[in-house]
Amino acid sequence: MAHINQNTFTFLKDLQNNNTREWFAEEKERYEAALADVRLFVADLIIELAKFDPHITTDIQANKCLFRIYRDTRFSKDKTPYKNWFGAGISKDGRKLDGPEYYIHISPENSFIACGYWRPEKKHLDAIRQEIDYNGDKFNHIVAELKEVGGLDLETEDKLKRPPAGYDADHAAIEFLKLKSFVAHKTLSNTDLTDKKALDNIIACYKTMLPLKQYLHEAIDND
Repeated sequence: MAHINQNTFTFLKDLQNNNTREWFAEEKERYEAALADVRLFVADLIIELAKFDPHITTDIQANKCLFRIYRDTRFSKDKTPYKNWFGAGISKDGRKLDGPEYYIHISPENSFIACGYWRPEKKHLDAIRQEIDYNGDKFNHIVAELKEVGGLDLETEDKLKRPPAGYDADHAAIEFLKLKSFVAHKTLSNTDLTDKKALDNIIACYKTMLPLKQYLHEAIDND
């Protein structure tokens, strides 16, 4: 089964240590090979995800899911021109969906996969909070299952300090209602991604995350 080639991590590590346009131009063939490696892996992910998630179809193009490696340095103090990672947002609109999606981040010693909705627009955020307000028991159960079945946690760092407007501080689900993002993630090692069972293992983890994604779809689709 598909996995990431070790050469891809070697390229990214070298890029991290030589992040200049001159070096990148000299190593363009290595970049193209690494990009092709990641593109193929993302394409295989799409095929497998489409088997159990109706929001994912096999006509989604891996190219449209991949983020560009070129950094926008216009408003950043960090002027290095390239990202030292590959990332892909997998959804019906590739990386540009304003909605729940799968994500994979490939970087030396800092890889992870995630699923959910990062920083929903206000209309969607209100709808998700309303769904948690009405159906908090189900959301609580999903979060518990993430932990029990997959050893996964819902990210809770991105949240308000105070209750959102319209909700009391003593609401049973107030800590969930404070969230600004609704994402589960799993850290991966380089070995996790270069292992020949990498695709199988990641798909198994995404399946564990699927109920969270479905809950979010239902919340915004019913709005």
